[in-house]
Amino acid sequence: MPVSFEFATAARVVFGWGRLAEAGGIARDFGRRALLVRGASADAEARVQGLQRVLDRAGVSWVGCPLASEPSLEDARRATDRARAEACDLVVACGGGSVLDLGKAVAALLTHPGDPMDYLEVVGAGLPLSRPSAPLLALPTTAGTGSEVTRNAVLSCPEQGVKASMRSPWMLPRVALVDPELTMGLPPHLTASTGMDALTQLFEPFVCRRAQPLTDALCRDGLVRVARSLRRACAGTPDREAREDMALASLFGGMALANSGLGVVHGLAAPLGGTLHAPHGALCAALLPHAVEVNLAALRARDPENPLLERFQEAARLLTGRTDASAQDGVRWLQHLVGDLEIPGLASLGLRPSDLAGICAKAREASSFKANPVALQDAEILEILQRAL
Repeated sequence: MPVSFEFATAARVVFGWGRLAEAGGIARDFGRRALLVRGASADAEARVQGLQRVLDRAGVSWVGCPLASEPSLEDARRATDRARAEACDLVVACGGGSVLDLGKAVAALLTHPGDPMDYLEVVGAGLPLSRPSAPLLALPTTAGTGSEVTRNAVLSCPEQGVKASMRSPWMLPRVALVDPELTMGLPPHLTASTGMDALTQLFEPFVCRRAQPLTDALCRDGLVRVARSLRRACAGTPDREAREDMALASLFGGMALANSGLGVVHGLAAPLGGTLHAPHGALCAALLPHAVEVNLAALRARDPENPLLERFQEAARLLTGRTDASAQDGVRWLQHLVGDLEIPGLASLGLRPSDLAGICAKAREASSFKANPVALQDAEILEILQRAL
């Protein structure tokens, strides 16, 4: 088959230890007054202090915008209003995936009229963005979401009980600055959940129906890095090599999902996140081994000659480091990893058996579901949820 694909990412990617020092000069190229989006916790505030000093030295004034949880529609409205009232001409987002998503949403809304619901997928009007977002500098402090190089912003919609995205190539940050130093000292449970998100965002694009050569290369490299470093990064002791591996894996996963696609794990994580208000990475971690096993069974039963079956086997070889590994060996490796990292099941996160049918119906509407390697039946989706309880 002839090869045909597109690839888009942040206009500039800056990676390396100590490169936070360059953030001031980068920001100054875009403006003089920044809305500084960050987490609201004491730990998040401590992580952003170095960035504040760098901005101050560069002559870029900033207006703090703390985010206490995953961003909602109302958070996006309030932050955009604040940026306009303070005459901010750029957005700097420094934090985990939630912080970066809010930064992307605000940057887009600053150059477009109306309400976030006008541009939201699935539950909103889904209007396309018609012009570039305001300049955005994205600095991740976790290694998981890859949000610094994705073209969407996930917002929770409490009234609809779901999370949905604003999505457009115009939402890609102008600069993604990834300094692994910013992830040092992240607690083991957060390292585990965000790391499992990174793993999922490498695995799903690699086996999805829209896989392509550039993202394949990123996924292959990223899967190896996660396999050798996620447990080490979660050990609670400083490990610069492991933190660098995970920062790169997260970056590569963000590029992969933005240009290929995802699958049933993220299709389910969207409505689960809206229902449970649980961390996205923890949801992905609980679902991943079961989703892989159910996808494999469905492909073998309905399309045993599908070349994507070889992708599952290759992923198993990359994760286990064994040249003779089968796809089922990959499933077992994932199960052991989830156990080693003490990832909780969905029931402990608040999911009830009575919720499953509604979650299944909402998952079918999620954009992530469309690239799954096989069209799953409702009974198969329910099986994933039941196993993940």
